[in-house]
Amino acid sequence: EHTAILRFACVLRRMAVCSGHFLSPGWRLLNLAALLLPRRVQPCLQLQRCASSVGGRDDEVSKAQQADRARRSDRAQPTTIFSKIIDRTIPADIIYEDKKCLAFWDVNPQAPLHFLVIPKTPIPRISEVTEDDTELLGHLLVTASQLAKKEGLEEGYRLVINDGKHGAQSVYHLHIHVIGGRQMGWPPG
Repeated sequence: EHTAILRFACVLRRMAVCSGHFLSPGWRLLNLAALLLPRRVQPCLQLQRCASSVGGRDDEVSKAQQADRARRSDRAQPTTIFSKIIDRTIPADIIYEDKKCLAFWDVNPQAPLHFLVIPKTPIPRISEVTEDDTELLGHLLVTASQLAKKEGLEEGYRLVINDGKHGAQSVYHLHIHVIGGRQMGWPPG
């Protein structure tokens, strides 16, 4: 049943990767459509080379700046997309859940394997954690490590936590990016 969608998605992604056209609306729709497919039928949707993404690096910086402005203008803690994923008001391809955290595939992957690990307790930024968060932060890292092993990232992977406007944080809910399946470059951005 997913065969036609999968073939179409594979063709579009390959065309986008080969031509460098990551800005088209169809590319964004394809990323959203990929959420509808079970993970096991998505192998050719994984990008072997993901140096660029929808909108590229400047788009992520722009999103981070907008999020920072919105956060500063709203005195109350705004509801984030991650809060909506936790309470299931928007869908996500969830790969792990326990009482303290949730992990799901990134809809805008930067590598063949790219998922996020988030705490269920909303912490806006890593720079705002306290000693009371020590156990939770350790749990997030252990969970990230265990899931990376489960996903076959034996050759290594990168953990990324963006913090604030200059760190290009676009969602003010602490999250750990687990990125792997290809050789990472250095320095990272």
